[in-house]
Amino acid sequence: MDSGLLQHALCLFFLLCRLFQASAEDDWNIATATLSRDKDGSSSVNTGGACGYGDLRQSSYGGYSAGLSGKLFNRGSSCGACLEVRCVNHIRWCLQGSPSVVVTATDFCPPNSGLSSDYGGWCNFPKEHLELSHAAFTGIAETRAEIIPVQYRRVKCGRRGGLRFSLNGSSHFFQVLISNVGLDGEVVGVKVKGHTTAWIPMARNWGQNWHSSLDLIGQSLSFEVTLRGGKTIASYDVAPPYWRFGMTYQGKQFHS
Repeated sequence: MDSGLLQHALCLFFLLCRLFQASAEDDWNIATATLSRDKDGSSSVNTGGACGYGDLRQSSYGGYSAGLSGKLFNRGSSCGACLEVRCVNHIRWCLQGSPSVVVTATDFCPPNSGLSSDYGGWCNFPKEHLELSHAAFTGIAETRAEIIPVQYRRVKCGRRGGLRFSLNGSSHFFQVLISNVGLDGEVVGVKVKGHTTAWIPMARNWGQNWHSSLDLIGQSLSFEVTLRGGKTIASYDVAPPYWRFGMTYQGKQFHS
């Protein structure tokens, strides 16, 4: 090959590589993060939270979880989302090599109007802030750090098993908590169907709890779930006619 053409080809190759690297970096967003603790020193996001998942130590989300500031929490619609997080631009607190962890959004980090957004009021609107569980925080930064600069991006959720439907309510109020959701993890629409009914839309109650004023006792239950990314999956006859409140049943799972 002519030396001029070879040089031109090499320049084009390196230009494409740099463009590809830049486009990959564009997925990252800037935020801050702190280690969330209860008074006894344990991570508060390990014991439930505003998404309704209950004790995370007993769930599929494990120890890698996060509470989100109001802007990121988006009134509960971000519950179940998976975020890749890494500590950046702090030589003292970030671990060497800037490793990343993947966390599930499981809680709300409330604002503190009595403190400045730059000192203590980390979750005041419109700050983008994450309260990380102990396992997540120590995977990217030194535990002694009070607050760290981070980058985050949404990633696909890797889940084992199917969607989980936890039933609660009464004869006049039916509620289902949806968890262990794959792909983007963010449920934006739910329908329920008894064996004698059509598909009935449900409304978000709080977090990932969805409700309807129905009496479905004695009917087998099917659920249709829609994600933020637009994908929908229907799980038929998830719960048998003899289902009970307080029980959890498993349905189909989203796959890429």
